[in-house]
Formats: sequence, C-alpha cells, structure tokens
Amino acid sequence: MTAVTGSRPHIEPPPHVSPYQSYVYAYPHKTAYRRLADRPRLHTLWAAEPKDTLSLYLHIPFCEVRCGFCNLFTRIGAPDGLTGAYLDALERQASAVRDALGDSAPVRFATAAFGGGTPTFLTAAELERLCDIAEHRMGADLRAVPLSVEASPATASADRLEVLAARGTTRLSLGVQSFDDTEARAAVRPQRRADVEAALGRVRDARIPVLNIDLIYGIDGQTDASWLRSLDAALAWRPEELYLYPLYIRPLTGLGRRAGDADPAWDAQRLRLYRVGRDHLLAHGYEQQSMRMFRRADAPPQGTDDYACQTDGMIGLGCGARSYTADLHYSFDYAVGMHEIRSIIDDYVSRPAADFARAEYGRPMDSDEARRRHLLQSLLQAEGLPLADYAGRFDGRAPADDFGPELARFASLGWLEPVEPGGSATLRLTPEGLAHSDAIGPELFSPAVRAAMAAYERK
Repeated sequence: MTAVTGSRPHIEPPPHVSPYQSYVYAYPHKTAYRRLADRPRLHTLWAAEPKDTLSLYLHIPFCEVRCGFCNLFTRIGAPDGLTGAYLDALERQASAVRDALGDSAPVRFATAAFGGGTPTFLTAAELERLCDIAEHRMGADLRAVPLSVEASPATASADRLEVLAARGTTRLSLGVQSFDDTEARAAVRPQRRADVEAALGRVRDARIPVLNIDLIYGIDGQTDASWLRSLDAALAWRPEELYLYPLYIRPLTGLGRRAGDADPAWDAQRLRLYRVGRDHLLAHGYEQQSMRMFRRADAPPQGTDDYACQTDGMIGLGCGARSYTADLHYSFDYAVGMHEIRSIIDDYVSRPAADFARAEYGRPMDSDEARRRHLLQSLLQAEGLPLADYAGRFDGRAPADDFGPELARFASLGWLEPVEPGGSATLRLTPEGLAHSDAIGPELFSPAVRAAMAAYERK
C-alpha cells in the first residue's frame, strides 16, 4: 500500500511476520482431526501395514501443576483412584490394540516412549504396571529398544527413577525450563533451583544413559546474561541432550491472556536468545540436530530418531496419544481447557475394551499429505533430506516437483543450502533456516489442513 505525503510517495513496510508461527512436532496437527463417521476397525486399518519397526507411545495425562505456557493434554492432579482407573483403561486399550494387530505378520516395536503430562506423576508401583502393560500386553521388549520417559523435577524421586532404570529406560527428559527462580515464576512454573539440582542429582545417580534437559527462552525479564546462567547450570550436569524451546503463549493456557497480535520486540528477543544459546552449546561440544535439539558429540546413540514415525507406524495408547498408519492418523478427542480435558479422561476410563477396537477421531492421509509430512519433518532436522530418499519413496519425484514455490521462497530468504549435485545430494536448511523452523513448517501445510485447523473450535 502506498501513502502520499506532499509529492513524495511513502512505501509502508510490510506487516511483521513472526518467525514463531507454530512448533511442528507432528503433521497434521490434532486440531485438523475430525470425528470419523465410519469409526474404522483397527484390525482393518493395520491389516496391510508393516509391523516390524513400530513405535510405541504411552500417554499419561497427569501433572502436579500446569505451567503457564503448557497446552498439552493433561490435568492437574488426580482424585483418589483415578490413576489406577486410567491404567485399567490403558490395559484394556492395549489388549484391544494388540489383538487388532494380529499375528499374521511379525509385530515388533523398535522404540518406546512414555509421555504426557508427566509419566512420573505415577507412583513407583504404577510405573511398574505401566511397563508391564507395554511389555506383557503390547509385546514391547523395553530392555532391548530405546525407551524415553518424560519427568519433572518434583516427581523425579529416587524410587520412581529406580523403577525406570531397572525396566530399561535409556533416556530421561527433565522439564527444567529455567534455573532462575524468578523466571520460573514468570512462566507460572513454581519451582526452586535447589529442588531442580537435587532432582538432577537423583537422575545421574540412577545411571540412565541419556539425560535431556529442557530449557525455555523468551520468558518475561529474561536477559542474555540470565539465559547464559541457565545454560551453564545445565551444562554443569553434562547432559547428553539439551532442548531449547522458544516460549509460546497459546489460548486457554495460564499465560493465554497475553496472547494477541505479533510482537516484533518479543520475536527479536527470542531470536537473539536462540542464537546466544545455539552458539554457546556449539562452543561446548554439542551438535545441533534441529532448531530445538542439541546432542553432546560423545553422547551414546539413541537409535531411531524422533521423526522416524513419518515412515514407520506409530501405536499410541492413552487418551492423548496419536497413532499413525500410512492412510490414517487417529486419536481420541482433543482439548486444552481443563474442564474439557477432565471430561475426555473420565470418558476414557469408563470405556469397555470393545470401544478401543475402532478409531474415532483422525485425519486421512493421501499422497500429497504424505509428501508434505515427509518433507517438513525431514527438512526441519539439521541433517536435511537426501533427495534420493524422497525419490525412492515417492515414485522418482523431487521435492521441487511438489513444492517448488515454497522451496524457491525459502532459498530467496537464505534459508536453504545450495544443493550439491550427485547421488548424495541433500536438501538442507542453512543455520538461519533452522532458526526460522517455526515459520518454515507451517508454510508447508496443505490448504485443506490449514482450513481444518482454522475451523477447529477451541475447547
């Protein structure tokens, strides 16, 4: 738009576009899922699927407190008996799902994870039972595959960690967010640094091979100096992995009242702190795996990477878990608000086993959506996407054949490395492209998924 002042035209700058559009940890997002009118049987959905390298995810929707930034499917606390009833339902679901997978082809789980919520909200005895469900009902050999478990400092008690270590946990992810007590309060995460340090000591004592520490940047009052202090406090424990998350403020969360238009000053703060954190970790012997993930160069390998479920099937158990087949992604109903989450959990624990034999909410995946998913989940990893891999999966096509305008735009912004010719040619983000991952991912969403997400009624 052009405005005239006297005889001199004035070109108004384009509106600010935030580099923080959305964290793409799964595609399509669950806000694009809808109730499935035909409620397909799981036995039919999985009949022709390869089942020899499945991922298993068990979801525990309980936390001792809900942080101000959190929009995960979780409730605060649990009335007497609810965690036991939830595990009863999880066991019924596991039995129904395992029956649906059948025995006509080998069923093998290559990775397993317990997430939430906070799985360590469960008692030590309940964690034993959770592991039993994964092993005895689903057939996962937890001691033979990578097993990742999420925890909070308040629930990382010695008895719980002892159980997890004994049952084969290879990675423990601790949600610290900040070692600064004032910043933790600003993020509505009440905790003391002394308690965080004590929890980290217990994790190290448990000798779980990989410790991951989650930290957040962009908190009110956070400075370069305070961010570096948190990073150094984490580095003192020599964690094998560190995840650096930009703070997001989403509707229906504790900080949601601040949600509004794009804030260029806040975006600049987050980008600056990201670069400070990235450079600090690189200088301390960590290798960048994605915008968020940094792994110590000498850390033990964890096997299949997080995004491998883009090509291998995922079995999710629990009312907040999602499952993936080639043609359908499915889950239960989704919510962020506390009242709705409690209602969904109550419905889940009341279900008979037969109710778990069908898919209820989901999103069909056609070939276009499959290509989008593969591209964005590969491109957002630092190692990038080998063009030969894409061609092998999608009938000899190249990403530019399917996403030429989007890739051209990324290249024009300096977000893509030049592709070197040859059999090992790889489509890879530049360092600046990695910094803008949360703008790149959403640009690759299909129009149909965008429309479904926009039409989703928040609850």
